[in-house]
Amino acid sequence: MDTKQALQLYEDRKIRTAWDAEQEEWYFSVVDVVEALTDSKDPLTARKYWNKLKQRLREEGNETVTNCHQLKLRAADGKMRLTDVATMSQMFRLIQSIPSPKAEPFKVWMAEVAQTRIDQLQDPELSIEQAMADYKRLGYSDNWINQRLKSIEVRKYLTDEWKRSSVQEGRDFAILTNIITREWSGKTVKQYKQHKGLKKESLRDNMTLTELALNTLAEAATTDLSREHSPKGMRESGEVARKGGHVAKTARLELERELGHSVISSNRANDYLLQVSNTTEDNEDKEK
Repeated sequence: MDTKQALQLYEDRKIRTAWDAEQEEWYFSVVDVVEALTDSKDPLTARKYWNKLKQRLREEGNETVTNCHQLKLRAADGKMRLTDVATMSQMFRLIQSIPSPKAEPFKVWMAEVAQTRIDQLQDPELSIEQAMADYKRLGYSDNWINQRLKSIEVRKYLTDEWKRSSVQEGRDFAILTNIITREWSGKTVKQYKQHKGLKKESLRDNMTLTELALNTLAEAATTDLSREHSPKGMRESGEVARKGGHVAKTARLELERELGHSVISSNRANDYLLQVSNTTEDNEDKEK
């Protein structure tokens, strides 16, 4: 099964999903749906609820439970764990067994998720528009959003180049990313996230505009160098990654020399967005 995982937001709840490209089908984490419908604040409570419901449905001979799949999804601790998932049609049937005033609105939401994905496949520009809307809703500035979308495009070029260089997805991609990050920022990805107080959150989504621009420069330089030198395998690609990161390191050190301070910020997105919001409010108060 060729799947691509994504987090979907239902109100303030995160629903883990996986898109099966071959079947063009969404899979939803059952325990996440149960947690949302029962208004549970504790994932453990939701899992116990689902285990009891699953047992009862099996005793009743319910085929929906029997046909449920398990996929490895990222858990709260960041590890990939086998998780019960169900297709949209299966979830519709399971929801009927969960007494909740949110049942019908949730069905509508699932249908919208499915339709949005189909529309995006037919028109890729809609994926970009959706990303812009999501970041805008979270409070990011237009400049930051433009830079973030550019970084996504650059990252795609880089991973395509790594594939061409016979580098395996997953662990090898992570190792090369770590080489680039450490070279330009002076920190490994783990150290960088610790510096910002992050756990499972996206590092890039918590970078300032300057940090994001430097990271994008590092990955763009790595892509260009890889195309120029055509490395093969991890060892050669790792050396190219170090050189690409060094290009951004040179730019960072020059900028820091002019500024007189480091541009590697401990701020997370919430801190950064709060600062922007407060500055805007202060300016509005002055105008009044």
